[in-house]
Amino acid sequence: MQPGTASPEGALSREAWKIFQIMAEFVEGFEALAQIRPSVSIFGSARIAPNHPYFTLAEDIARKLSDAGFSVVSGGGPGIMEAANKGAYAGPSPSVGLNIRLPHEQAGNPYQDIRLTFQHFFVRKVMFVKYATAYVVMPGGFGTLDELMEIMTLIQTGKSRRIPIILVHTPFWSGLTEWFRTVLMRDGVINASDLDLFVMLDKPEDVIDAIFRYYELSGFEPSEEEKEIQLNL
Repeated sequence: MQPGTASPEGALSREAWKIFQIMAEFVEGFEALAQIRPSVSIFGSARIAPNHPYFTLAEDIARKLSDAGFSVVSGGGPGIMEAANKGAYAGPSPSVGLNIRLPHEQAGNPYQDIRLTFQHFFVRKVMFVKYATAYVVMPGGFGTLDELMEIMTLIQTGKSRRIPIILVHTPFWSGLTEWFRTVLMRDGVINASDLDLFVMLDKPEDVIDAIFRYYELSGFEPSEEEKEIQLNL
């Protein structure tokens, strides 16, 4: 063994102790977020400047959601995340930031009524899904696409209850959704019904209306079956 390297037993012990940190993050998240229902998770690029039209659009959507009684959950950082928190913070419903510790420190935005910070992406991702009434997905990069594919996979496989997934700004998303149709469906790796998992919209008021229309019949409170699905997410 080289000097300064951990023994296999030491490395295993260190990994085992990580379980307690992971458990603590889950417990803290569950306790903080269980009372924020109904909530909407908003995603989008951290690289969008405050003077960008996407920022203004996200802020407007978040404010309308807050005014309509929805808590708004974002990643707590800059860009679209800040726009979402800022819009919600100006309204009557809670603005929630699920921050992440990164090697290159990401400063949290100041518009958070509830602020949580996670070490592990996978714990944070569970928090985005577990209490969400809807997903609003603004233009973004790999992180945004990761969250989008995660929720669609969970719903497609029955591991999460069905909720509205709204892709905002049709010109940005139309190329991806066309690829879904012309390549993924053509090759049989998704079904036509999988395209019903999401809708594309452009106006803030249409986003709010789409969420309310979805829950007109079932109500916002999950059924007993849906509660069981979310418990075992």
